[in-house]
Amino acid sequence: MVKPKIALVGGGQIGNAIAHLAALRELGDVVMFDIKEGLAEGKCLDIAEAAPIANFDVQLRGDSDIGCIAGADIIVVTAGVPRKPGMSREDLIEINARIMVTVAEGIKTHAPDAIVIVLSNPLDAMVTLCQKLTGFPVERVMGMAGVLDSARFASFIAWELGVSVRDVNALVLGGHGDAMVPIVRFANVNGIPALELLERKYGSAEKARQVMAELVERTQNAGGEVVDLLKTGSAFISPATSAISMVEAVIHDQKRLLPVCAMLSGQYGVSGYYVGVPCILGAGGIEKIVEFDLTDDEQSLLDHSVAEVKKLVDSLPI
Repeated sequence: MVKPKIALVGGGQIGNAIAHLAALRELGDVVMFDIKEGLAEGKCLDIAEAAPIANFDVQLRGDSDIGCIAGADIIVVTAGVPRKPGMSREDLIEINARIMVTVAEGIKTHAPDAIVIVLSNPLDAMVTLCQKLTGFPVERVMGMAGVLDSARFASFIAWELGVSVRDVNALVLGGHGDAMVPIVRFANVNGIPALELLERKYGSAEKARQVMAELVERTQNAGGEVVDLLKTGSAFISPATSAISMVEAVIHDQKRLLPVCAMLSGQYGVSGYYVGVPCILGAGGIEKIVEFDLTDDEQSLLDHSVAEVKKLVDSLPI
């Protein structure tokens, strides 16, 4: 049986973590490309040598020639400069856009049938650029943001309520920036509204709303919180784990409903832009964009988030 080929473009912290997770889960054979000679080779060799201990049996190979991605079934793009303290995702746009031009050309040349998941920041602009330059169908080019943002929101709710993170469901829509939209009314603990549980905890509806607002704000700023603590880089384990959930959904045709940065064509009142929305992920990539009715307040927040995405995309230097 031929194993799926997973190609990672970028050998930084996130790419390394994705390679490790893909190997541990035996999702397929892994190739990693990085322009820095020896970096991808060394990281893949390091992971491969752990195979007898961790008991996984897949091939891992690194290369400084992007031709190594040839024939890949799925490609995860993490290439780009990470944030540093004081930087917004938007500050990275010029340099990472130029990197994406080279990456997209390589993908188009060597892996024309692949499904592509972009993680590079600023996410909404980079996935737009990748799709435009490759010319791939929009269902085969997507961005990872909502899975991570929703996981952060769920984590903060769980910690506040003192419950298992396994039992919290949360959903974040919109762009991957400070204007992202956590959907408070859908946040729940095994079906029980999180806002109701907060009200029971604090004995006040007003206090519950205040605490929830703080959790929403922390979610919106979660990436920056990690950057400020690390000082020299940005989050890598949580983004990598989020990306793996999308890779697994595609490779195993799981039909998972996940928040994905997808090209919209009228859904939620948006056309022609990549925005984070619920999607069904399977072997075909984005197989369906799932719509649901937003309240007036939610729609207003999403409209604001989309406006920020539009400004970001329109500012692309290329």
